[in-house]
Formats: sequence, C-alpha cells, structure tokens
Amino acid sequence: MKTETPTAPSAETYPQIRSVGIDGLLVSFGPGLSEPANRAALAFRAALEREAWDGVEETSSSLVSAYLRFDPLHLSHAALRARLDVLIAAQDWLQAELPRGRSLHRIPTVYGGALGPQLAEAAAVAGMTEAEARASLSSARVRVTALGFAPGQPYLGQLPEAWNIPRQQALTPQVPKGALVLAIRQFVIFSVTAPTGWRHVGRTAAPLFRLGHDRPFLLAPGDEVIFPEAPEDSFPALQADPDGGCTREALS
Repeated sequence: MKTETPTAPSAETYPQIRSVGIDGLLVSFGPGLSEPANRAALAFRAALEREAWDGVEETSSSLVSAYLRFDPLHLSHAALRARLDVLIAAQDWLQAELPRGRSLHRIPTVYGGALGPQLAEAAAVAGMTEAEARASLSSARVRVTALGFAPGQPYLGQLPEAWNIPRQQALTPQVPKGALVLAIRQFVIFSVTAPTGWRHVGRTAAPLFRLGHDRPFLLAPGDEVIFPEAPEDSFPALQADPDGGCTREALS
C-alpha cells in the first residue's frame, strides 16, 4: 500500500499535521510550550479517544501535540489526515475545555537545605531571595503538561514568569528519586535517580509509579498540582507514608 505523506505547512501555521514513520501522525498546536497549546493538545487527545476511529491503535499527548499510532494496512495516511482535518476544524482547540476526570494534587515538598541544594542558586537567577522563592514555589498551582522520560514522570507548568530561568550549563551528575527540579517556567519531579541540567530546589516523597496499583501513575496529563512546603524533619515520615503525604481531590 502506498503511504502518502502530507505536505508540511509553513512553520507559522498551526495546527500542523506531520507524519511519524509509517504508522503515526502528530498534530501540533504551537512551536513551544504555552498554556493554550498544551490545553489544545490535551483536549484534542481526549476527543480522539472519544472518536475511537477503527484502525487507530494508540493515542498520547506531549507538551503541545497529540500523537496517533495506526495500522497502515487498515487505514491510510490520507484517510486519517482527512478525518483529522475535519476534527481540527470543528472548534478552536486553543480555547477548548480541558478533559474531564482531572484531579488536584497537593504534594508536600521540602525546599532548600540538603534536600533542595540549589534553591538559593535558582532564587538568585530568578531575582528573588530564598524566602521569596519558597513562598512563590510552594503557592504555585501548575498543570501536568505531559509525562515522559521515565514511568510516571511529570512535566508541570507554567510557573510565574520570574521562573523563566535557563537550564544549567553543566549536568548535575545525579538527583534522587522524588527530586523537584525547575527551569524554563517548569517543574519536573524525578521518578528515578538520574542526572539533570535543571536546578534541584526540593524533594518530595511522591509515589509517581506504583507497579500493580489500580492507579500505577500518580499524576495524569491535565491534572493540577500544588507543592506546599514541608519541614525538613518531616521527610522521613513522608517517605514512610505509602502516599508520600500526597492528597488528591476531583476537579471535574
């Protein structure tokens, strides 16, 4: 079967539909992370799930895109592209409502000290005192924009504009599981021990991935999170709690 690759639109035109190999299409809503583009990616992926087109085998979302994997022996690029064009035209996805079933999570976090050794450095780059940084980060309400890199590992944003700080020029060789790191107006919580170029400002005991649990991933794209400050001496108790001290309530 002949595979037809859609003509790429200009870089300034969104949404864009692009081929990903012989069995994938990617619908992108912007050139980089923004609240409207992430909202569109989440809402469009939810719409694809509702459509449940025969031949589409998997969908997922990233920061600003929705991905479809399909069976090219059952459904051609051209046929799927035509369906996507109709769905895209159905509404302004940048203004779409977020998917239902989202949750608000509160994840206790120890900032600074031995558990957040780069808080003062990050605060200085952001033009804040350490106390101002603690207040800003612990009160920010952010959205899970995507999961990636490791099982259940979230990217969360966007933080206030002051936190549009660059990544480090060198890697930190290792941050622990549960590390809260930040750069470019985003948080990441590490679900595994790993190197990073983002600044390590705090630590959580959040169980991001629990094999065999009825909800193996603690967080889902579209969920919202607040990281209230916890005292450093409370961290052993948070680690001993199967939920890491985290709480969850329904948003919609």
